[in-house]
Amino acid sequence: MDRRTFALSGTVTLLGLSAKGLAQQTSAPTTPTPVTPSAGNSQAPPRPPALAQEMVKEFVIAAHGNLEKTKVMLAAEPGLVNATWDWGGGDFEQAIGGAGHMGRKDIADFLISQGARMDIFVAAMLGDLDLVKAWLQAQPHQATARGPHGIPLLVHAQMGAKNGVKEASGVVEFLQSMAASQKA
Repeated sequence: MDRRTFALSGTVTLLGLSAKGLAQQTSAPTTPTPVTPSAGNSQAPPRPPALAQEMVKEFVIAAHGNLEKTKVMLAAEPGLVNATWDWGGGDFEQAIGGAGHMGRKDIADFLISQGARMDIFVAAMLGDLDLVKAWLQAQPHQATARGPHGIPLLVHAQMGAKNGVKEASGVVEFLQSMAASQKA
């Protein structure tokens, strides 16, 4: 092995190439091997087109109070389940958020069963006291957070209680006592 071959093979080794690979790279061009997704090299599948904005708006509005329409629209387009409508001025809302501030347990339960992402506002309306307590223990500042349309957490719980979600009354009491203790 002469000095030039030695230096070249050392450089090639440092670069992680083999002499055979280098020889192939310097010879006739070859067709690239397609990359197949694996655990270490995954490529995201192509995204479907964006949902029509008017359809998203109609779905979010339906989930404020029309269970049948919500079911029909979601059956026709499953991608609506977590679609978000922008009312403007930073007021974003998903269908489950509309059901949450309207106290519509039936619609929220349906959407959750279809994969909707529940948040603390919906948990308050559903009367999930354990979840609300755990969330506020981890994130105390969320007690004064506002949901869609600027509606406070307490109002979500009150709407649940007003619409027959018995467990929501416990969340109302908890949130009111928490607010009172913070004022004291």
